[in-house]
Amino acid sequence: MNPLLTIDEVAEQLRVPVLTIRWLRQEGRFAPAIRVGRRLVWDVSDIDAWVEHQRETEIAR
Repeated sequence: MNPLLTIDEVAEQLRVPVLTIRWLRQEGRFAPAIRVGRRLVWDVSDIDAWVEHQRETEIAR
C-alpha cells in the first residue's frame, strides 16, 4: 500500500496553498481523493501521476 497524504501534506509537497488543492478538486481537475471517515487523503502514486500529466510537452514561442 502506498503512503496516503492529507490535504495539508499534498499542498506542502506541491508548494501551493490548501485552497488551491480544494479549488482544483472542486473543479474536477485534481487527482482523485480517498475518503477515510470524514477525511480526504490522496495516494502518493495518484499525485505523482497527476503531476506528470500536468507537464507541458512543448514551450510556446
